[in-house]
Amino acid sequence: MQLIYAFRRENVYPHTGAGMNLPAGPARAEFLTRSKAMAFDGLELGAAASAADTDIAALREELSDAGLPCLAVRGGGGFTHPRTVEGSKQSLRNAIVYASKIGATVVNTVLGTPARDPSGPGLAWGEASCQGSSRTATHEDFDRTAAAIREAADVAADVGVDISIEVHQHSIVDNSWSALRLMDLVDQPNVGINPDLGNVLWTYDEPEESCEAAIVALAAHTKYWHCKNLYRVNVPDLRRSVFLQVPLPEGEIDYRFALSALCGAGYTGHVAIEGIRLGDQFARDRASAEYMRGLFAE
Repeated sequence: MQLIYAFRRENVYPHTGAGMNLPAGPARAEFLTRSKAMAFDGLELGAAASAADTDIAALREELSDAGLPCLAVRGGGGFTHPRTVEGSKQSLRNAIVYASKIGATVVNTVLGTPARDPSGPGLAWGEASCQGSSRTATHEDFDRTAAAIREAADVAADVGVDISIEVHQHSIVDNSWSALRLMDLVDQPNVGINPDLGNVLWTYDEPEESCEAAIVALAAHTKYWHCKNLYRVNVPDLRRSVFLQVPLPEGEIDYRFALSALCGAGYTGHVAIEGIRLGDQFARDRASAEYMRGLFAE
């Protein structure tokens, strides 16, 4: 298995940024050097759909020289709202094409759904207001989503790219049940699940299922895997929970159990450390990388 850095903080003095893009200029070289020093095998990047082929080729060479090729790409969106469906389809197609040019083998996508659940999960990382969920998704939502994913799967198969659908809050796929339902409808060999257990824990103030149950159910369908850990602070009187992200050795998710489940299902794909958003990312994400490397060795 290869260890990918899905960084969520990019600050290298004097550069500050939005958190999920490579720094520009001199800061990029330092960022790549420090990231490689954490023993990552590659990076997850957002799809730069408007980039010229020459720019993509230059970035691919730069990352290769740094020992951190782009191995996974983010892109896509939800397919159930008439106002956004065509844009999401184009975004996913763009991500697939970008992945093929940059050398990535997987495109990871999140399937946002319309807000129909006023009591649904709280907002995360400053996202726009949205309480979409599998609880309120309809048969038509699943059918439309599956049709769009099958269409994208054909495009991806032509260029040797897999599609992973992330278990994610505000999404039609936010637990193991909904993920398995969608997999039955899509039924394509190059489409699978990203069983992000942090999002399973995070979606509602009281989790719908345990992380152990989710990973056992989804292990055989995994195409890509985001790993992050959280402490959950529940305030039952307010029906709210606060979630604090911490390095992988801390928090409430047992990644020794989770990795064992994936290995038991024969998974040999990428494992992505979803980086810390606050503080010294190079110290805190190093702790996560070293912990996961230790589990690999076990």
